[in-house]
Amino acid sequence: MDKRIKRYLPMTESAYYILLALTEPRHGYGIIKQVEEMTAGRLKLGSGTIYGTLSKMQDDDMITVYSDEKRKTIYEITDIGKQILQLEFDRLDELHRNKERYKGEFL
Repeated sequence: MDKRIKRYLPMTESAYYILLALTEPRHGYGIIKQVEEMTAGRLKLGSGTIYGTLSKMQDDDMITVYSDEKRKTIYEITDIGKQILQLEFDRLDELHRNKERYKGEFL
């Protein structure tokens, strides 16, 4: 787990939203569309980015991959992936708290 923490934290925005899109198992195109929806179209993931990141996450046991009845590749977050995502949530919470605390000093 330690080397995965070092490898993923802080998360890239792409990795963060890919994991966040896995609130339910999805195929690659479904992840792309979910990320676009979550970011109101601001973040459009290309296939190279998404499949490269998914491959790395699979190698690190953060996601599992299987085929559905239509033989589409489906991605699902694992418990390890959820733990890493929770650590990122904690990091982002700290960033937000400090932003709120100090933003007035820069206005």
